[in-house]
Amino acid sequence: MLLSFNKLIFYILFIAQALAQHHAPVRFSLKSTASDSFFTNGLSSNIVAEIRLLGDSLTWLGTGQGLAFHDGHKVYSHNTTSDSLGNNTVTNLVPVGGIPSISVDGEKIVVSYSGDNGSIQVGYGLTYADLSSYNDSSSINWTYLQQPMDDSEEDTLVQFFGEGSFNMLPVTVKEANVTYDSQLLNDTLYTASWAGGLRRYYINAGFWENIPMPMDSQDSLSTCEGFVDDGIGRKIKQGYYLNPRDPSDGGNHNHKAFSVLLVPSSDPAISDTIWVGTANGINRGEIIRTREEGAGPGGTVKITRCIEWVHYRFPEDGLSGNFVVGLAKQSWKNRTTIWAATMNADSQGETRGLSYSRDGGETWKSTLLGERIYNVYAKDSLVLASSQSGLWKSFDGVNWAIFEPAIDKTFLSQSQILTDIVYTSVLDQRDTTQLLWIGTSDGLAYSTDLNGENWKIFQTEYDADQFYAYPNPFSPFNHNQLGSEGYVRFHTGSIANREVKLEIFNFAMEKVFDRVYSLDSYSGALKWDGRDLNGNHVSNGVYFIKMNYSQSANKSPQDYWNKLIVVK
Repeated sequence: MLLSFNKLIFYILFIAQALAQHHAPVRFSLKSTASDSFFTNGLSSNIVAEIRLLGDSLTWLGTGQGLAFHDGHKVYSHNTTSDSLGNNTVTNLVPVGGIPSISVDGEKIVVSYSGDNGSIQVGYGLTYADLSSYNDSSSINWTYLQQPMDDSEEDTLVQFFGEGSFNMLPVTVKEANVTYDSQLLNDTLYTASWAGGLRRYYINAGFWENIPMPMDSQDSLSTCEGFVDDGIGRKIKQGYYLNPRDPSDGGNHNHKAFSVLLVPSSDPAISDTIWVGTANGINRGEIIRTREEGAGPGGTVKITRCIEWVHYRFPEDGLSGNFVVGLAKQSWKNRTTIWAATMNADSQGETRGLSYSRDGGETWKSTLLGERIYNVYAKDSLVLASSQSGLWKSFDGVNWAIFEPAIDKTFLSQSQILTDIVYTSVLDQRDTTQLLWIGTSDGLAYSTDLNGENWKIFQTEYDADQFYAYPNPFSPFNHNQLGSEGYVRFHTGSIANREVKLEIFNFAMEKVFDRVYSLDSYSGALKWDGRDLNGNHVSNGVYFIKMNYSQSANKSPQDYWNKLIVVK
């Protein structure tokens, strides 16, 4: 099935470019054997859209060009394979592609992968691993799962779920079928796969289930009751059709799943709850688990997990917008708050913001209106909202403060995040010193305090000892947007002296800009905003960069030259 798409898909294309203690090593440190064979030092991409904590020291990273992790000391990128992998193949190399989602539970981890065919995003499948017995000097044994699709040549597929069955449109292609979010709990994996909808996978049994959610017009849906006999011995949900096409093509935006959150119950008498964000609001489901002795095949035990759904949307229920791209749960002082990153979809009056409910979804309020929120993280009283304008922090959900962009103030570091965008954030309290992690469009960083005063920054390096400019070509209107300016960064390698001189010449070797950096007082990247000495943006063309500094304390400063193309 190939879907028709409206403007919502463009948000997705942009985004994609966007625990408890367990018996992992107390301080994981990658051995050289594994590093040489299966991992590469450093980040392969500065786009970091996912951060997940696992065990006592591993911090897993979803980047624009693959899977990476921090082992408590350094960052490594997982080596990849471009070979086609069969379903349930065990592999030591992960697929090529960006990482839309990472889910962890205990020492288990699931990673999804995506790419594009030149015009639309494509799901590249998932990998699963149990790291409880992992030896850090060897490879990780990943199990590869192909992107879930429906094996059917019919226009309509009858799918069993809960206490009956339902009709659905089969999704038989990987195009637009990308797993943007996932939640792993014990042996069950829930995935939000846009055109693929909401699905769950039983890891031990090895099979997928399609999960029906309310249609756009429905306020609720029961998969536990309300089925009728279809005349051939099947119980079916009458008048229901699972179809992720656009409404103009007979489909439902609410069947396009984008975010998923599981809230397990500690009381066996109380149902687990699942929250799902779609292109038509938020769905809260109570997962009802029943057990019938002797009702299964051959007198075995029959276990049924049906879901009772309630559907919330703009404008009826108070959400700021119907496109829900992130979900988080906050537990504090015996109160649970569900946070949702909500965006405008296609209804008049919708706006970007952060929506939340403190009463299980009965009522919703909004804050940070107008802000493009990517992800939400909550821990005790703290709420962190990662947004296009930076990282927001609140201790009451009402009053918000924004962090300054990250700068490593270590003497002679020249490290700085040159973007306002923060895609994701996590508070790591596994050690005596807590770490605030952020993933941005210009690298990864952590601070040892919640005020962001002390940042350590990780970014890609093409050649650690060379002088070069990046990005190159450079657009001051599109690259490294920080505040109201765009920047090109100059990579120098080590600097041993206290002063760096920068001069920029046009193709006629006329000086258009110069600056002297005194590193005794200056912190941050050595950079240029594409403006001349009069404060005007320079014309498109070729420019020559000269920097004067010393890479060794035993050598005098010398000139380093590079060529930069400016394209506005």
